[in-house]
Amino acid sequence: MIDLRLLREDPDRVRASQRARGEDVALVDSLLSADERRRSSGVRFDELRAEQKGLGKLIGRATGDEKAELLKRAEQLKTDVKAADTERDAADAETQELLQRLGNLVHLDVPVGGEEDFVTLETHGTHRDFAAEGFEPRDHLELGQLLGAIDVERGAKVSGSRFYFLTGVGALLELALVNAAIAQATAAGFTPMLTPALVRPQSMAGTGFLGQAAQDVYHLDKDDLYLVGTSEVPLAAYHMDEILDAERLPLRYAGFSPCFRREAGSHGKDTRGIFRVHQFDKVEMFSYVLPEDSQAEHQRLLEWEKQWLTSLELPFRVIDVASADLGSSAARKYDCEAWIPTQGKYRELTSTSDCTEFQSRRLSIRVREGKKVRPLATLNGTLCAVPRTIVAILENHQQADGSVRVPEVLRPYLGGREVLEPVAK
Repeated sequence: MIDLRLLREDPDRVRASQRARGEDVALVDSLLSADERRRSSGVRFDELRAEQKGLGKLIGRATGDEKAELLKRAEQLKTDVKAADTERDAADAETQELLQRLGNLVHLDVPVGGEEDFVTLETHGTHRDFAAEGFEPRDHLELGQLLGAIDVERGAKVSGSRFYFLTGVGALLELALVNAAIAQATAAGFTPMLTPALVRPQSMAGTGFLGQAAQDVYHLDKDDLYLVGTSEVPLAAYHMDEILDAERLPLRYAGFSPCFRREAGSHGKDTRGIFRVHQFDKVEMFSYVLPEDSQAEHQRLLEWEKQWLTSLELPFRVIDVASADLGSSAARKYDCEAWIPTQGKYRELTSTSDCTEFQSRRLSIRVREGKKVRPLATLNGTLCAVPRTIVAILENHQQADGSVRVPEVLRPYLGGREVLEPVAK
């Protein structure tokens, strides 16, 4: 959540942020009104309680008619204090409810607009000219079937649409990717983490996934637990309700977990293969830093993502995501999109978001600097979303006979294999 003081001091900035997100601008005025009622009712409650305490002392010394009048006033005060307490609690609850609905403040440099209004910042690598090489590229599903690596038919039979099996070299390729990604993150100073896939409501809400993203989340009603769509959630909640010493920062974690997404609203999109699925594994980077260091940390996370994609020898571009395409907790977000030859376009493989103090305020995570305690900043960055990375590797490194060249960075994790060969039928 944002700082209420900032809202009071500069409401126009918050309105502009809401407008850039394509969200309800009127929410800002509703929140200002609720906050004013919360503060005024709190003042009234304090005044009545002070009078009530003072009256108790006077009653002890009074006699006769004076005491009777004081007792009568005491009864009225009792009623008034209870009413003021109720009014204060109601205003506070309304303020918190409205505050939870407000997205993070969009960074001033973020391009304004929707999904297609991003700005391309960098382009890396070269697209292969398959025509010049003398063959038509196969898509990842055809390649995966030739290699005995992907089985979507049995995935659908067992679990439904958008589920799949990785088999043989497909399973080995996933394990190679995960191990190589964790190795890079560890070398960069991240602490490897295996995180829970089920979290409590306060963890999911605290990271901002029960707002605009709620329709994409799986909920287990009987247990009131949520399946995570990213290990960002348990990594953000790891230090929930804690005060961290400034000397410990930055704290960097690399979480590996299964991820679950309903893919609500994606009907008809990416229905072939494993690009958009309900369950997948992912390696996620997560940082806790001082607020003034968050922009520099955001650039570091982006550099680590670029290093990873470069090591996989993939052509990709970096985009500055437009304001209305940001998640509610992100102030700014960069995507790295790999070239997918058979689609003839770039598709998102990794992303990194600067969430500033938004999540730490919701999760009550603070930093202590001497006698000063304040919220810190959190950032996240996908290092390897496995299925999409497999899609990009198969399509970009395929050969005319249906085999796939293995990037050098993965060969140590695949027993030295340089090529994945089609299986005999």
